[in-house]
Amino acid sequence: MDKKDEIILQQLDVIRSMTERNLRSVNSDFWGTPLSPAEKPGEKAGPKTPGKAPEKKSGGPEQPSETPEPLPKEDMKDLQAELDSYIGLQTVKEEVHNLINMASVYQLRRQHDLPTTDMSLHLVFTGNPGTGKTMMARMMARIYRSLDILSRGQLVEVDRSGLVAGYVGQTAIKTQKVIEKAMGGVLFIDEAYALNGRSENDFGQEAIDTILKAMEDHRDDLVVIVAGYTDLMDRFIHSNPGLESRFNRFLLFDDYTTDEMVEIFRMQCKKGCYQLTEEAQPLIRDYIAEESADDSFGNARGVRNLFEHVLVAQNNRLATMEKITREDLMTITAADVLRARGKVD
Repeated sequence: MDKKDEIILQQLDVIRSMTERNLRSVNSDFWGTPLSPAEKPGEKAGPKTPGKAPEKKSGGPEQPSETPEPLPKEDMKDLQAELDSYIGLQTVKEEVHNLINMASVYQLRRQHDLPTTDMSLHLVFTGNPGTGKTMMARMMARIYRSLDILSRGQLVEVDRSGLVAGYVGQTAIKTQKVIEKAMGGVLFIDEAYALNGRSENDFGQEAIDTILKAMEDHRDDLVVIVAGYTDLMDRFIHSNPGLESRFNRFLLFDDYTTDEMVEIFRMQCKKGCYQLTEEAQPLIRDYIAEESADDSFGNARGVRNLFEHVLVAQNNRLATMEKITREDLMTITAADVLRARGKVD
């Protein structure tokens, strides 16, 4: 194998790894967190998901799972600076800052043995897919942990399939196991309205009842965040008095503007050690504007897909070159963008 083939294979491996990592985007902050000082270009970042359990080692019988150690508390100034660094989400960031201030004062009053009113920290996140709801749920877990509101600070993400079973009596057991895993942290339920009964024999209501009871019994060490499309979430919350009484804070995640999505694309380039040529930059904006006009685009997730398409086009171009330099591997050209858009053969 000559040097050119070796470099191309390395590039293919980088793209494949990036695609696999992006498909697991629940475990990464795609929406704009800059590289931390500890991360060097070209190095793989360590796991960022709070509470992520270590990978299971193969061989031998499966060992009983142990409760993971609480996450370390972080400096609130650092957390707020990271929050402010996220692209877009201005209204959400303001509301989160308000929540931080409220929770901080609440904790101080408790420390000074002053009376406190009941404070609901459960949240409803509404908005279209790809607007950063999971990322913000992870951030809230870290914030609540650092304020000593939660004892562990992990995020447990689940949807209907992870809560509802197919037989009588099993849903409560299945849901309770998820709650136990989330104790001390945040339980994040995506598309929570899917729990509403679809038929007379549906067990979604059993899951809702189990969650509501856990929210009452463990109100000091469990936060629940439910998320989904705005109209559907509104109907879901107001369909049940128990849900209405426990979820009274709504955060609306607006769609990203074209400028914000271009910035997200640039952030991905920075993280992957790619650079756009001057001619490619306006073409990226046109590409994003054209694709995002479709309602199904998916905001930041749509940008991720476009980024991958451009990388595939770049890889195909590199495969035709006899000599490939480090700069070639890092450069995205106008031709790459046009090929990704299908504008040229």
